[in-house]
Amino acid sequence: MELQEKILNLLKNEDPLKSGEIAEKLGVDKASVDKKIKKLKTDEKIISPKRCFYSVEK
Repeated sequence: MELQEKILNLLKNEDPLKSGEIAEKLGVDKASVDKKIKKLKTDEKIISPKRCFYSVEK
């Protein structure tokens, strides 16, 4: 499973998370998560309900 898919699946089942928390839960590098989050936000697949927190629209 690609990292983007893992991030989306995690956010579907969690309250809004910071990128560092996402990286920790997935066991990956924070820089990789930051890059994927930027792409997911550009593609409008995730939202940022408050600064530095990310979630999927439910």
